[in-house]
Parts: sequence; structure tokens; C-alpha cells
Amino acid sequence: MKNLFLMSALILGGLVSVNAQSKSVKSTINSIETPKLSEKVGMTPIKKGNWMVGGAIGSLGYSFEGENFNINVMPKAGYFITDGIAIGLETGVGFQTVKGGDNDWNYSVMPFARYYFPEGASETGRFYGNGKIGISGTSLTAENTNETSFAFGVGLGYSHFVSRNVALEAEVGYNYSKSNAATATAQNGLGVAVGFQIFLGK
Repeated sequence: MKNLFLMSALILGGLVSVNAQSKSVKSTINSIETPKLSEKVGMTPIKKGNWMVGGAIGSLGYSFEGENFNINVMPKAGYFITDGIAIGLETGVGFQTVKGGDNDWNYSVMPFARYYFPEGASETGRFYGNGKIGISGTSLTAENTNETSFAFGVGLGYSHFVSRNVALEAEVGYNYSKSNAATATAQNGLGVAVGFQIFLGK
């Protein structure tokens, strides 16, 4: 009789423990927030006084002057001087392959201005235009020389907000540069960039 009572107590205790653990697991699962694909933010992230920090994590381009491709990483930071308009600085470093020639490294430092269009805007995203002007440089590994160039670029892109502070971006643009060497010719071409921005502020 004593053994039967002890066995019954153990079984009852086990059932209570299993039930408590099951409720705990369900509570934990319910508390996990489903990742969002978009967020309704309106004008909030791009209001006057806010900051944007991010950049293109990869940029692919093709030159009209020769059969060469390049890939770049371009961090940037900007400040909204008024609603929808930001100014800032973009830097970049990249690698270029040249058909029939030597590959080289390049860099750039370019102030920029960005304007978010009210046309076509939604609560989760909007189109923007970019303009930048500054200097770029190329390091020719085979010749062990460096060239500095005047450069500018324009682009059209779209920001899609996945949270109040983060937007994923895609942009197409045109870039131009010309070395300060006397015999240099202008280089220009199209590029496609994919990146992100983090918006800080109010």
C-alpha cells in the first residue's frame, strides 16, 4: 500500500511538471516577435534634424570606355537639413578588373546631397535622387603609381523601410571621373548598388 501511494505521488508530480514546462514553452513561443518585411513610417525617419548612416555594401559597374568591371564598398553619413533633404559625406574603396590589363584598387571621397521624392511615396518606402561630387583615386599595382581624379555621380534609388530606423536600398546611377594627368581621358559608366541606411533622430 505504501509503495502504491509513493508511485502515485511520483506520477502525479511528473504530470504537473510536464504541464508547467509545456505552458512555459508556449509562452516563450508566443513572446517571439515575427520578423517584419516592412514598416509604416511615413515621413518620420527623414524629418529635419535626423541623421542617416549606412551605405552601399556592394556596387557593380561597367565602363563605357573599356571592358572592365568594378566592385566597391561605400559607407556614408548624412544630416537632414530639412524634411526629405540630406547632405553628407560618402567614402569608398573598390577593386577594378581590366580586360587585357592589370587590376587596380580605387578610392573616393565625395560630399553628397539626397532628395526624397514625395511623388510615388508610400508609408513603407519612397524614391530618392542622389548627387555627389569630389575626388577619386586609383592605385596601379603594376606601375606602382597613384592617380587622382575629379569625379561626380548621380543616381536614382528606392528605400524600403523594414523598421522605424532601418531601410534597405537599391540604386542605379551614372559616374564620371577624369584623372589630373595631362594625357588622361574621361571615364564614365553605369552602376548598380544595393545597401542599407540606419536613421537616427526624433
